Amino acid sequence: MVILLGPGVEPLGTIQEGVQDGAETLNLAISCQFCCKNRTAKRRLLRRFEYQLTLTSLKSINSRQLLLRLLAVALEAVEGRVAVRRALDADPIAGPVWLCAIGKAAESMALGAREALGNACLGGLLITKQGHLSRHRLAGSGIECMVGGHPIPTPDSLGAGARLSAALREAPPDATALFLISGGTSSLVEVAADGLGCDELRRMNHWLLASGLPIDAVNLVRKSVSRIKGGGLLTALAGRPVRLLVISDVPGDDPGVIGSGLLVPQMDLRARVTRLDLPGWLADWVARGLAQREREGIAAHGSGAVVAPPTELVATLTAAKTAVAAAAEQAGLPVRLHRTLIEGDATRCGHRLARALIEGDPGLHIWGGETTVRLPARPGRGGRNQQLALAAAIEIAGRGDCSLLSVGTDGTDGPTEDAGALVDGGTLERAARAGFDADTSLERADAGHLLEASGDLIRTGPTGTNVMDLILGLTG
Repeated sequence: MVILLGPGVEPLGTIQEGVQDGAETLNLAISCQFCCKNRTAKRRLLRRFEYQLTLTSLKSINSRQLLLRLLAVALEAVEGRVAVRRALDADPIAGPVWLCAIGKAAESMALGAREALGNACLGGLLITKQGHLSRHRLAGSGIECMVGGHPIPTPDSLGAGARLSAALREAPPDATALFLISGGTSSLVEVAADGLGCDELRRMNHWLLASGLPIDAVNLVRKSVSRIKGGGLLTALAGRPVRLLVISDVPGDDPGVIGSGLLVPQMDLRARVTRLDLPGWLADWVARGLAQREREGIAAHGSGAVVAPPTELVATLTAAKTAVAAAAEQAGLPVRLHRTLIEGDATRCGHRLARALIEGDPGLHIWGGETTVRLPARPGRGGRNQQLALAAAIEIAGRGDCSLLSVGTDGTDGPTEDAGALVDGGTLERAARAGFDADTSLERADAGHLLEASGDLIRTGPTGTNVMDLILGLTG
């Protein structure tokens, strides 16, 4: 994993500071090495992260370096390969296994499963996002790899849904089906209700993503028009042993919301989704989808022969935040770990968190959650983390004692290749020299262009995990 901050930085493998257009640039490269010894029930995963700085030196570096370093600690703690390996080592699966990994962290989770299972893994199916798959890493494993659409479904998402249904029929009948689910699943794979094709799904998801609705409400709508979400996939698993490992990317770690609950029945779906204020065309599609689900008995799953497997959470936002707090405390930094989830409008949250930094005690503040952005008709470049960070930058403008980092832990913020941003008291001054106005950028949902000009965007690439958004603030 390489974390880049600022424009024009190449991954050199070391920490490098410089000045470009008046903005500090920083490259923090982290090499990760995974190796296993003795393939027995007592397998141990040896992990080594080679940092250019030790934890005890955190207080000797500047605030931007420090926050990036702590971001790396968080991502390492919830990386999918490690999390899945840990879970399967602690509770091994007896007998042959066929695995199905879906989501942005699918490749990482599948690699962890392969390491733990060895020859017991008979193959499987992996569905992930474009750019999150290196096919050579699973070559020779017998795992079929596909790419679906994200954040908006594409024909590939429907193709992945059809292939998933067929693959479950073809899987060895005596093998345990191991499902590895992470964020992004809702868009990556779909079997839609009759009469709804890719164009309808794209229209629906464009509206949902721009609506400002929280993710649990968004996924209620997605379930209503799907034949596999909300427990619908259980039909294909009757009589087969199933194990479900999940990386949570939703508030409250609700298994029914993660990936729209492929294996988690939603018994109250009709009652909850019909309370949402939806446009007429979407309400009609929801009604049609619900009627088909009920005809096919999907709503009854979990109360009859098909029983939902227990959900095992292998990585969460709480784990990432706790790892950051422990690393900072070990280095002697004052830490304030905020347990309340950050949600609601990203701009308002950015203003509020920045004021908390200004008014709070010196040290590191740790938040997490998932905000929303109501998009204008023609949005610019950015995502909710960039929007939040820019709003925070307005509050801390001119101050030398405050900085704030906000990132999507999957390495993606909105429909961009950026993970988020790290702002400080000089962000707005640097942006102004490039001709940008912060308030205008926020109104246009165009924080990304401003933050690129100020040298504050963060790019990690795919991280192998997805546990919502992490927000770190440093003051004093």
